[in-house]
Amino acid sequence: MDDQDWLAERFEANRSHLRGVAFRMLGSVSEADDAVQEAWIRLSRTDTSDVDNLRAWLTTVVGRVCLNILRSPAPPGRARCTAGSPRSC
Repeated sequence: MDDQDWLAERFEANRSHLRGVAFRMLGSVSEADDAVQEAWIRLSRTDTSDVDNLRAWLTTVVGRVCLNILRSPAPPGRARCTAGSPRSC
């Protein structure tokens, strides 16, 4: 098994955790999936030899991606849900 396969296996083992973190931050399944996919892209482009705790590293990346999504303007025709938004968001 090469390094990329090992990373993919470790990522998949953490996917449900990462998706849960992203969903709790974003409140949207599709945006949570986008954040998790972005985390995979970042992981696949990173030298992980200095990463001691991959789950913590991935959780940090997903959190930062979610914050970036929340800071960005909502896509046209779609309101971004915030803390004061109605439950229908």
